[in-house]
Amino acid sequence: MQLRPTKPHPAALRRRVELDGTESLRLLGSVSLGRIVLTQDALPTIRPVNHIVDRGDIIIRTHDGAALTQRTREANSPGVVVAYEADDIDPRTHLGWSVVVTGYAQLISDPLELDRYRSMLLPWVEERMEHAVRIPPDLVTGMLLVPADGAAPADQLAPPG
Repeated sequence: MQLRPTKPHPAALRRRVELDGTESLRLLGSVSLGRIVLTQDALPTIRPVNHIVDRGDIIIRTHDGAALTQRTREANSPGVVVAYEADDIDPRTHLGWSVVVTGYAQLISDPLELDRYRSMLLPWVEERMEHAVRIPPDLVTGMLLVPADGAAPADQLAPPG
């Protein structure tokens, strides 16, 4: 696999528009890939994962040896503190949005609920994903990057598809 170098684009001025929690979670639910941030050996660790947003919670699948699986097993109630980030920023224009959710990750143990998420969220790596983790949002922040000289384009907030 050969990666193509990207050419730097002139940076046009952009304006950041803060999004409310409802709109941020809606945008988060419009993409399937994000990044989970947790601590491992007292240092931050970031992993790309796929997700769904179900009833306002972020759901991801994990495997037995995953750091997140181990941390959630070891944690007492309410779970282990994590951050979850997803975005959709155009690499050419640098316009788009970014959402960060902070909350306590909890291993899902109910067999019926686990089966439901196994059918809804298919792994995208070749590994047995036997577990699912729920992240109820405690803190939700989102921002929209728009041209500095205009309003947010209507399609900027529309989910893809």
